Amino acid sequence: MGVPVRNPWRPCSLSRPSDGNLPRTCDDEKLSHPLTSLTPQLYLLAEVTHSVRNVEHPGQVRKPGNEPLSRKGLVVFPTRARRWSTPRRSVLLAVALLALFASLLSVQTVHTAQSAAAADGKPYTNPVKSQKGADPWLEYYNGNYYLVTTSFTGELTMRKSPTLAGLSTAPSVQVWSDSTSTRNWNMWAPEIHFFDGKWYLYYSAGPRASACCDDQRTYVLESAGSDPMGPYTFKNQLAGSNLNPGGWLIDVSVLKHDNKLYLAGSGSVGGSKQSLVIAPLSNPYTLASTTFTVISSPTLSWETQSGEVNEGPEPLYRNGRTFLIYSASACWGPDYKLGQLELTGSDPLLASSWTKKQTPVFQRNDANGVYAPGHNGFFTSPDGTENWIVYHANDAASDGCDNGRTTRAQKFTWNADGTPNFGSPVALGSTIAGPSGETATTPTAYTIVNRNSGKCLDVTGGGTADGTNIAQWTCNGGANQKWRIEDRADDTSRLVNVATGKVADVTDCASADGADIRQWSWLNNNCQKFRMVYLGGDYVRIVNAATGKVMDVADCGTANGTDVRQWSWLNNNCQQWRLVPTTA
Repeated sequence: MGVPVRNPWRPCSLSRPSDGNLPRTCDDEKLSHPLTSLTPQLYLLAEVTHSVRNVEHPGQVRKPGNEPLSRKGLVVFPTRARRWSTPRRSVLLAVALLALFASLLSVQTVHTAQSAAAADGKPYTNPVKSQKGADPWLEYYNGNYYLVTTSFTGELTMRKSPTLAGLSTAPSVQVWSDSTSTRNWNMWAPEIHFFDGKWYLYYSAGPRASACCDDQRTYVLESAGSDPMGPYTFKNQLAGSNLNPGGWLIDVSVLKHDNKLYLAGSGSVGGSKQSLVIAPLSNPYTLASTTFTVISSPTLSWETQSGEVNEGPEPLYRNGRTFLIYSASACWGPDYKLGQLELTGSDPLLASSWTKKQTPVFQRNDANGVYAPGHNGFFTSPDGTENWIVYHANDAASDGCDNGRTTRAQKFTWNADGTPNFGSPVALGSTIAGPSGETATTPTAYTIVNRNSGKCLDVTGGGTADGTNIAQWTCNGGANQKWRIEDRADDTSRLVNVATGKVADVTDCASADGADIRQWSWLNNNCQKFRMVYLGGDYVRIVNAATGKVMDVADCGTANGTDVRQWSWLNNNCQQWRLVPTTA
């Protein structure tokens, strides 16, 4: 048979390396064959053409001992002499060319379409969260993005969407609320991390009664299962014995190194400036030692603008290397920016194991109108081929460190030396290709489905008048059953009917059980605002901001037209609702 030719269109390896980093691209796997740039069809075409051209001419004599001939890597075995005429060879060649050309066109068209579909993400526009968007943390998990941000209140809300674009209109659903007086206010910088089948939510908070912000401490919650939205229960306070004042610690994240966990955050040790500090964890919710070590302090000029600050350390891993991307300077100034540490030693608890890059890696872009970009997180595209950064920023140099900061996201790349290249912050309003591998439709509205009856929240008859009743009805895709759930930047939302443009409203702002839910023109009062409180299993209770009572199907009826009203919380299925993504 001779020596076989290596198949030059063999697929390159796209498996995830053992270090957990992104898969290689085909460019990384160099094939030695001179025809590696050809598709299978072109390669076969080249072989047939070559074989036909090398058919022995009439009268050609093969000498004894002839060996297979090789031309540009194509092994051609001499054949028995054939007395084919030139026209016959031409006909054979023409037929072969036509057949293979047709096959080539067909397969190449399909291949191109498939490649485009796999590569193109859904277009989106920054910001991905336009209100209360500070200190964002974003995860892609099981087909959905999950976004959580600073609230400055005693509640934390989370958004969920199958596309990055959909986060801008996704409902803000309350996943945590705390009435404990020492930790029920100024909830900052929440992050979720997945360990051993559960999510752990880390955040800092202080007491409502005290002035901001010397009483900020760090806490951790644990999910009941593998749902990033919970429900969550309180697990622990993560307190450092040597942190000043009195255990002050903010902006924590979890670093993984050599199968060990470490808590990295921002604090002060022994009178140091606000610095990056680290301590070992024995499990996701317990410190192995309460002694924190400073691994970076604000010493460079670009780390001390408007204030001397290092905060918000976020781990980034690639090809066996570990980076900490952190925020530097004061968040209330326009020069808040990102810096970079790399773990170049073996022990993360030693300051000497970390090497600081002497210049910032991501900073203001006046030309694009982006100021104070910082406190970031990282996520990977759905197909695992792209790295993305999520961060907050201001759109004016005079903006401060408050709820005006918005959440933004963009793709980043890697330098030839293996370090991240974040580029420059993009301008608001630009349409950008989303993360590759997104296949779902971007939601722009929601149907609200009762858990007990399976029926939809419905404006009766699609009537447009103020006072038109809201009831349940068999889900039919009508616009009068579609709702935009619009964030009011105060942990509440208004429910806007797509058909009528009017909002769900408690009649006359009555507080009694049984008060009717109807539609009304927007008046911007609390009777028209609701909290979506997560219960688990994709269900929420819908709580009126004025009365504290929940949306309820009257007497748990299942018939079309059964009235929807408010009632005290009874924790039954008639008071639970599922928010189902759809398009307006």
